[in-house]
Amino acid sequence: MKVYTKTGDKGMTSLVGGERVYKSDERVEAYGTVDELSAFTALLTDRLREDDACMPYIDELNRILSRMMTVEALLAAGESGRDKLPPLPDDAVAWLEERIDAMQAALPPIDKFTLPGGHAAVSLCHVCRTVCRRAERAALRADLKYEVAPEVLMWLNRLSDYFYLLGRTLTQYYGVEETLWIP
Repeated sequence: MKVYTKTGDKGMTSLVGGERVYKSDERVEAYGTVDELSAFTALLTDRLREDDACMPYIDELNRILSRMMTVEALLAAGESGRDKLPPLPDDAVAWLEERIDAMQAALPPIDKFTLPGGHAAVSLCHVCRTVCRRAERAALRADLKYEVAPEVLMWLNRLSDYFYLLGRTLTQYYGVEETLWIP
């Protein structure tokens, strides 16, 4: 089977279920942005593989990558494709909240915004955080028109918080200075 089909040459693509839509459709924008986030998350995971002590974070990120594929599929569903896809697991949002709470409890409290940087892995966390926020906005636009599963929207919202706290956690782990924004 060839990778290229030529069916998208005029700006159309198929959703799950076979519905043809323009590639500028809100659902395509949403799942495409989650796909971009997935690629950056894989890059972050690969960066962390250089350090055996980061294995717990690699395991978490692999779990997140699997959930991202589910989110992409749910966002890519047309009317006739919605019932063909499994939902996000019931515990997906709660698991992210547990991880966020655990990381936050281990970090010193701050009352300012943090500036990205200090280590490549930390910067990649912030890239993932910002792409996740863009994916969330795209999913919200899709929701206005096509109704997105509420747990997808909640999960994307929590995921950006996860990446923020992972960045703070790795800042501490790598012993780099956490730079706070002081206007």
